[in-house]
Amino acid sequence: MNKTTLLVMAAGMGSRFGSLKQMTPLGPHQKALLHYTVYDAVHAGFDKIVFVIRESFAKEFKEFVGKYAESMVETVYCYQDMNRLPGGAAPIEGREKPWGTAHAIWSAKDAINEPFAALNADDFYGSDAFVKAHDFLANLDCNNEFALIGYRLASTLSENGTVSRGICQMDANGYLTDVNECTKIARQADGTIKDEEQGLLLNDEDLVSMNFWGFTPFIFDEIERQFAEFYPANKDNLKSEIFIPKVVDAAIKAGVAKVKVIKTNAVWFGVTYKEDTPTVNAQLEAFSNEGKYLDL
Repeated sequence: MNKTTLLVMAAGMGSRFGSLKQMTPLGPHQKALLHYTVYDAVHAGFDKIVFVIRESFAKEFKEFVGKYAESMVETVYCYQDMNRLPGGAAPIEGREKPWGTAHAIWSAKDAINEPFAALNADDFYGSDAFVKAHDFLANLDCNNEFALIGYRLASTLSENGTVSRGICQMDANGYLTDVNECTKIARQADGTIKDEEQGLLLNDEDLVSMNFWGFTPFIFDEIERQFAEFYPANKDNLKSEIFIPKVVDAAIKAGVAKVKVIKTNAVWFGVTYKEDTPTVNAQLEAFSNEGKYLDL
């Protein structure tokens, strides 16, 4: 059985939310959603957690979240540094925006030599998702087989407006073939779910990507290969980013990797705007009332 690591992408500053939302106290425990991530990962059996953060807020992050992780599991910190780029590419003078999620994952390459999961810092993913990701990775024996945790579309909708979701398209064996990006999804008055921009009817049971991946270290080489193509065409755009879904999609289409879609019944939620906070607090309160996370 393989050792397993969880990589948490926590370098984003949450500009739309207006604060460092990875450290916003929520729920009855007044903990960040990251505390719940750590709790679920450790209880699912992950052996190590790697946080990818910015050096500018490392002290604050380690104090609020890091100490909790360190008390439960091996914990490593890596920095997403805009001056350290795949393949030794030259930094761009005047650039302030990070290079995206693929770069964030690549930033942890020296700390990970085993199968690992990667996810966002500011989302709640649910214990079932961590168990299924861990079990897949612990038993993985193929270097170029990845995984994507697929959530029921109905479990990821918002009561406050439309959402953007990637609808997973799979072959007969459950491997990802494509992701249909829908940017304006909402439940309609008649109970149906529709992407209002495309006029496309969707189903409650459609599986969507919430950026919870399972990888092997092979992904680091693939990011470097694709960054070598991405960089010359995008280096003059100070806001360009290389995203991990695009890297995975290109790897699938090139035939160098395959991705198993693993369905979870967990409910996903996150804080995108401050107005989302009451709903998230209510959900976390409900977990406590059900006897979950009482020892968080």
